[in-house]
Amino acid sequence: MRAEIVILPGDGIGPEVTAAAVAVLRAVARRFGHALNFAEHDIGGIAIDRHGDPLPPATLDACNRADAVLLGAVGGPKWSDPNARVRPEQGLLALRRALGLYANLRPVQPHPATLGAAPIKPHLLSGVDLLVVRELTGGIYFGDKTRTADSASDLCSYSVAEIERVVRRACRLAQGRRCHVTSVDKANVLETSRLWRDVATRIARDEFPDILLEHQLVDSMAMHLLSRPRAYDVVVTENMFGDILTDEASMLAGSMGLLPSASLGDGKAGLYEPIHGSAPDIAGRGIANPYGAILSAALLLRHSLGLVDEAACVEQAVDSALEAGVLSADLAAGGDAVGTHGVAAAVVERIETPSHVAELRD
Repeated sequence: MRAEIVILPGDGIGPEVTAAAVAVLRAVARRFGHALNFAEHDIGGIAIDRHGDPLPPATLDACNRADAVLLGAVGGPKWSDPNARVRPEQGLLALRRALGLYANLRPVQPHPATLGAAPIKPHLLSGVDLLVVRELTGGIYFGDKTRTADSASDLCSYSVAEIERVVRRACRLAQGRRCHVTSVDKANVLETSRLWRDVATRIARDEFPDILLEHQLVDSMAMHLLSRPRAYDVVVTENMFGDILTDEASMLAGSMGLLPSASLGDGKAGLYEPIHGSAPDIAGRGIANPYGAILSAALLLRHSLGLVDEAACVEQAVDSALEAGVLSADLAAGGDAVGTHGVAAAVVERIETPSHVAELRD
């Protein structure tokens, strides 16, 4: 296969973790005989500094033409003034909307080797395997905003069509898993949530009779996600609730640095990124955890390039590295930590081991 992949390193540790992910993708290309071409472009704070725009036209044009996009992180103290006219996060939001990426997939599957890094009791984490599907281009983040000297407002709105498409995506994904979907809303208070619940109920009932759908209020979901995470399979929710709940869910895995994400639309192209931020306090020190970026690359292989075996190879290589104790500083709990380059090298070594691939295909 030949594919064009745009790399958006961004800010902070973004360049470090995307470099690790690209090293892994290059190893996959060598092992399986693919031609993967990479082109770097600016986004976020670095793009503001260089171009005065968090999403320069050249970056957007390249992303529109690419088969997939891999992002590091955006933002940092230099650009953190919330009253600034131009901010790094605007570039990311604009890119999601421009590419029509309405569904953000965030899998959470704690690894036995990292349970000690999680603040949750290990017996609650064994067997956890959930997928959060977050609506990505609607809701309060994209609504009209007003500000006066005495007040401010942010409009939260959703259309039936916006809800239908993300609920359908969640139900299709659940059909390949355990056929259980939990729809999260705040229907006891918000009109948008009442619409969300009505639409989700209709879609599941009329189009996915094999799916067990349950509804959960977001405040109780925040509690249950930590107290009984094994109870959930696919969780679908609106933009802001999904943003908050997925950061909470990262604690199930032991570190935000472990978790990948895929932002998808109706086409094959997608945007892939670890869920962590730019972590400017550790940028340039070579200690950032690249596992989330590497696993995001696996999602890229699966969802945008259709390379299922290759994606599984990366995921198994990550599992093997973690099992062998290749732990970054955020996971080592005071023990021996491996740097960013060392983690990437360990994953690459496992991908390039013929016995690993042969075992995968047996």
